[in-house]
Amino acid sequence: MRSSLKKNWKWYVYIIECLDGFYYTGTTWNVEERMEQHKSGKGSKFTSKHGFKRLCHVEEFTDIIEARNREHQLKDFSRKKKELLFK
Repeated sequence: MRSSLKKNWKWYVYIIECLDGFYYTGTTWNVEERMEQHKSGKGSKFTSKHGFKRLCHVEEFTDIIEARNREHQLKDFSRKKKELLFK
């Protein structure tokens, strides 16, 4: 039964623009809830320090490993390469 539940999970990799122009990349299973956490300053140490401006980019995955791999890939992107995804 556990494996059938796992198949229904969706994971999201997202990029946030912070108030000071930095970008933050993360993974979640609930984008709306996670954005509320970031907006309130409770999402991560990084966004609590740099502030939340807007959600820039979201990608959906059915496998957490794929989502984490993509998160790490996006974190390694240059600023310009990240901006090409959403500008």
